[in-house]
Amino acid sequence: MFRVFLAAGLLAVAGAEWRDSYGDGTPDFLRLSSRADQEAFRGWFCFLAEAQFYRPARELPREINDCSALVRYAYRESLRVHDGAWMRAQGIVNPPPLPDVRAVRYPNTPLGAALFRVREGPLHASSFGQFADAKTLMRWNTHFLSRNLRRARPGDLLFFDDAQSFHSMVYLGDHVVYHTGPQAGRPGEIRRPSVDELMNFPEPRWRPLEGNSNFLGVFRWNILRDPS
Repeated sequence: MFRVFLAAGLLAVAGAEWRDSYGDGTPDFLRLSSRADQEAFRGWFCFLAEAQFYRPARELPREINDCSALVRYAYRESLRVHDGAWMRAQGIVNPPPLPDVRAVRYPNTPLGAALFRVREGPLHASSFGQFADAKTLMRWNTHFLSRNLRRARPGDLLFFDDAQSFHSMVYLGDHVVYHTGPQAGRPGEIRRPSVDELMNFPEPRWRPLEGNSNFLGVFRWNILRDPS
């Protein structure tokens, strides 16, 4: 059971001080400071997001109903212990040969299941929650890298704003994967276009080009800030 208490003028959770070395709203105790943990997270995050594309719609986790839900699912499950029980629960037969993230183990984090920053203000447990839409993920859980797609690495996110809503895509390298969200009364679907296909998408607003005002850019998770 995690305890929240005041120590030396800093709010601490289970002895972990609420420091934010980068001033981005993410406490240091949630960051993955080792290169090994960062690469393990990227690998699991990409695998889990992409794996949903290959599953029949009826077998998708019920929570995955739009773009941010796919991102939240892959993020959360990337931080779990990937043992036999987890694989059976997720219906995964051939997991990738990746180590687990060691620094953060969901749901046994200082904030429990509340992985996402959901509001601005001072660092406090009440600023975090389990649900975050695409705009919230972009504003308080990731940081801007570039509007040039060449700067992206697998596991980074692409964000768009079409004046009606924010939309997120997971960058895989040669491809991206995303959930369309509900469309015309239908539940929508997960798509996995190549980067070349996306660059020439029939609707220009979804092209990740620097000249496209709807493309907000490439963003990276705050927990992947490189300490070097």
